[in-house]
Amino acid sequence: MDPRIPRLRRKLAAIPFQPLRSHSFGEEQHKFFPGPRLAEARVAAFEADHDIVLPDAYRQFLRHIGGSGAAPYYGLIPLERCSLLVMNPQGEPGATRGFDGTEPRAHERDLFLNIIEMGCTDVCVIAVTGPLTGRVLIGNSDGYWGPNVSSATDFLDWYERWLNHMSAGRDNRALELTSPRLRAHPDRHRMAPKI
Repeated sequence: MDPRIPRLRRKLAAIPFQPLRSHSFGEEQHKFFPGPRLAEARVAAFEADHDIVLPDAYRQFLRHIGGSGAAPYYGLIPLERCSLLVMNPQGEPGATRGFDGTEPRAHERDLFLNIIEMGCTDVCVIAVTGPLTGRVLIGNSDGYWGPNVSSATDFLDWYERWLNHMSAGRDNRALELTSPRLRAHPDRHRMAPKI
């Protein structure tokens, strides 16, 4: 087991009780409770069905913390509902790129797994093949914006960044965190886009 796992469990358990933490968009959905941990056989069956190998840090999270629930936005999607995506081909210079669904075993392009429920056509994916393997990206499946590749080296680092920023009471647009200071401001709705 990855040595970060116990630390992440402690941080996650403490978050709801921290009075000066940031508000995490969608937290009402998961209430900071991780879903049941996944058995090795269930993770291996998913990998075999989709002919992929999940990045180790994400796999460790599913096995030792939870298979759904507590995560940025509306939470971690249960593994059986996760879908494989490919990034749209490069268009005109400067044009944004979206994501399209793909069938299992259709591996002509780099694959991404949609892992976080963001709502609408926004996607939070983890790269499962290619040069970005293990990195988390946030974008829009229709290509309206993004994709934005996280600087975190893997899923566990990305998840810990969410917990740390929330605990510190920070604003973070990429993780949809709103500080207590901004939430208390009477003009918060007009101020939010300027942050």
